[in-house]
Amino acid sequence: MPPSSVTSVRPLAPLRGETLTCVPQTTLKRIHREIADLKKEDLGNIQLSPSEDDLFRWNATIPGPEGSVYEGGVFQVEIVLSHDYPFSAPRVTFRTRIYHMNINDRGGICIDILKHNWSPALSLFKVILSLSSLLTDPNPRDPLVPQIATEYVRNRLQHDREARRWTDLYARPPPVIDKGKGKDKATASPAPCSSSSAAAFPPLPSRPAASTRASRTAETITIDDSDDEAPARSRRAAATRAPKRKREVGTADIDLSADEPAERPARRRRGGAGVGSGANSSSGRTDPGDVIVIED
Repeated sequence: MPPSSVTSVRPLAPLRGETLTCVPQTTLKRIHREIADLKKEDLGNIQLSPSEDDLFRWNATIPGPEGSVYEGGVFQVEIVLSHDYPFSAPRVTFRTRIYHMNINDRGGICIDILKHNWSPALSLFKVILSLSSLLTDPNPRDPLVPQIATEYVRNRLQHDREARRWTDLYARPPPVIDKGKGKDKATASPAPCSSSSAAAFPPLPSRPAASTRASRTAETITIDDSDDEAPARSRRAAATRAPKRKREVGTADIDLSADEPAERPARRRRGGAGVGSGANSSSGRTDPGDVIVIED
């Protein structure tokens, strides 16, 4: 982006009572160039930009590095540029409290690139990257808070526990609650099952309707008599029959079963006056005088 276009979009504000005529043109050109370079850099989760009304005041956001005791925290950093930047180092301050041996409670930072190792070849983006590395690898040989450095060396577990506690207290961002879509999420219908889940879990068989269950209950079950019950039924039927009449001489009365229909007349067979001989009885023939009783 050309410097002229940046100047027209973001006007410069006076620095501490100074007018713009006191700011060297090399400083303005350098600031404009760094703004253009930031648009090409892959910042990741880091945020770095000048304030809306002053190009000499920048704001940065550094997320706690993964795997460190500051993971999950978000740390705000303020950068102030001098009027002879980049020939003098910027003044960088942590606005978020942090339990770190190289950062004091006022936000001051002890790092070599912001002191005697500063070079005009360094940029603000490189400074922020160095601060992120400092959170991962603190320097106990050049501490700004000696008590924390001693604890780090002698009791690392206690140091890490306290650093995590400070991160949760001061650097943990509040949870974001989307109030506008709460009702939509509550009334949203469940997502349809995929084809793979439908194949793995087949649908359960549906229960029969009430009318079907009632018809099944009302069905009549007919059980045929077995062969063992048939003789018992015959004996009970024979016991209920009327007693037989005695045989009269010369006359044969046939008493039919009581189970016979009423319209069926009793059959009688009358033989002759003579009585059959024993020879005839043994041969199975009947004489005219015998009485024959036929039971149905």
